[in-house]
Amino acid sequence: MSVRRRLTTATGAVLLTLTVAGCSGLGRTTVGPIAYETERELLISVTSPSVNGCHRLAPSGATRVANESLTDIVLYRTRNCQGEDSTYLPINTSDGIVPGHLPWRSYSVIH
Repeated sequence: MSVRRRLTTATGAVLLTLTVAGCSGLGRTTVGPIAYETERELLISVTSPSVNGCHRLAPSGATRVANESLTDIVLYRTRNCQGEDSTYLPINTSDGIVPGHLPWRSYSVIH
């Protein structure tokens, strides 16, 4: 193999690696659904939400959440993913609020 051909192959490999690495952070999502039930017993499922930011649940909140994604999440009673009264929900688990407590109103993804 000539020096020029080796250099071309090496350069191509480097560029491909940089391209893949540069794009891997864009649009990253969880794999699988996060399903929840509202106080009015409406069932909602969100498929593969972004791993970035705070995600709001229905305006009335959620009384039961099933994390069927491949990423852990944290549930919050506030609309902005803040506050001390949060609930950690690992993959393939579900949880419901205790009667008389506020519903969950947002969640963030642990990544």
